Amino acid sequence: MPLTHTRDLFAKALKGKYALGAFNVNNMELIQAIVEACEEEKAPLILQISKGARQYANPVYLKKLIEAAVSVSNIPIAVHLDHGDTFELCKQCIDEGFTSVMIDASHEPFEKNVDICRKVVEYAHKHNCVVEGELGHLVGAQFDEGEEGGNYSTSGHYTHPEEAVKFVRESAVDSLAVAIGNSHGAYKFKGEQHLDLERLKSIKQALSDAGLGDYPLVLHGASSVPQDLVAIVNANGGKMPDAQGVPEADIEVARRIGCTKVNIDTDLRIAMTAGIRKAFMDNPKEFDPRKYMGPARTCVKELVRHKVRDVLCCAGHAFD
Repeated sequence: MPLTHTRDLFAKALKGKYALGAFNVNNMELIQAIVEACEEEKAPLILQISKGARQYANPVYLKKLIEAAVSVSNIPIAVHLDHGDTFELCKQCIDEGFTSVMIDASHEPFEKNVDICRKVVEYAHKHNCVVEGELGHLVGAQFDEGEEGGNYSTSGHYTHPEEAVKFVRESAVDSLAVAIGNSHGAYKFKGEQHLDLERLKSIKQALSDAGLGDYPLVLHGASSVPQDLVAIVNANGGKMPDAQGVPEADIEVARRIGCTKVNIDTDLRIAMTAGIRKAFMDNPKEFDPRKYMGPARTCVKELVRHKVRDVLCCAGHAFD
């Protein structure tokens, strides 16, 4: 099956009320584990490649690995640039055949963010590629609690509903990554924290009220940092004290509200690390990479199966 566009996947996900898993990849074992899990669960899939992954693995290697995965799979697969930081990088990925790119200019002032995104959109749409933008800063839960009376602060770190409408209209991005308390990494929160799901509802409603329809929203920093995998890492020589992620219950609610794409990277890293550490601890004399990368691949595969089946609920929707 040829590569699929996220535009097509989003439309089906919004209709079916499920979310798409967007999994970051940078080596063969990750790609194999993710694709095999989604193939077995009959789940549509977005494979994400970051700037760092391109630098680590070489874009040509990654492209060929994905081509191999697509050639042996029957499920729809889209390839997405995660956190492209320049027009030039986005253009390069579009020219290489990516079906989706993210331009992340969220660190820039609002108007400059719009201008950069619009430039990428203009080029991407001419080449049958879709664009994701980002508004707000991923800084962790309860960073931006709003103003007195429960209003949302403008120009704050979290995404403001009215600014989201203005941003989508002026930039013409096809989907929007929002900041609602989500953050990158394995140490997202201290104590019991949650996403600002009421803010997410307000953003979704504001976009709908503005005539933008059932607009696709994206949740970055959505790894849940599974404590069973963290325990395996720590029991086998690792040091990940107090690692904590987004509760999966919050992600399920975000999916129902309308987060159509959910990014997962940290959880994959933890699963792979857990598998490798346990293999080394169980067999300290082992030096064959197949003997420790194999178990690591299995750990990742089981994690992905759980995500698409039990959290994102996209299992069984590959052929909608």
